[in-house]
Amino acid sequence: MEQVTLLKQDETVWLDVGRLEALYRQLGESSAADVVCRALEELAARLSHSERCHREGRLDDMRKSTRSLIAIADQIGMQLLARVAGDVTACIDNGDRNALAATFTRLLRIGERSLCEIWDLQELPL
Repeated sequence: MEQVTLLKQDETVWLDVGRLEALYRQLGESSAADVVCRALEELAARLSHSERCHREGRLDDMRKSTRSLIAIADQIGMQLLARVAGDVTACIDNGDRNALAATFTRLLRIGERSLCEIWDLQELPL
């Protein structure tokens, strides 16, 4: 019998707190909180849409949805999420479905953790 090793995917996400602080200074607390909340909702919706497109093999739609994550994530200090969304886009452009499957799974994992991280951070005064 062969041994199977289960690899636990545990990657630390980080947020650019300086980006959030600048957003809050620029817009004020109330407006910045609204921008962040709308961005979080939009990120969650686009991740979900991208996942549905991936399952259905609609790569053009998936590319558009994933590509739009980059600017939104960058706006609120989620550089890792933005970078991995760019990696997913590159996999689609290169036609590498194996790399796409792995990279997209990473995007979903990082997306979920990033959303939780920024949600927790919102409870702290910036």
